[in-house]
Amino acid sequence: MRNNAEKKKQKLINKLVFFNVYDKEDKQLYEMSLSKLEYEYRRFKLQHHPHGEFSSIQWI
Repeated sequence: MRNNAEKKKQKLINKLVFFNVYDKEDKQLYEMSLSKLEYEYRRFKLQHHPHGEFSSIQWI
């Protein structure tokens, strides 16, 4: 079970680095808990909706 959590954590780190939310060299990123990484990734997805720049439905 611990191995699965570590894999999930590494996957989220890779995504956050890929989308330039965090720098690859940012030590803080690797010290975050899995729940904090999940929160950061959800927050990023909500802020950068794929249709946001094409005048789709947006909440104001």
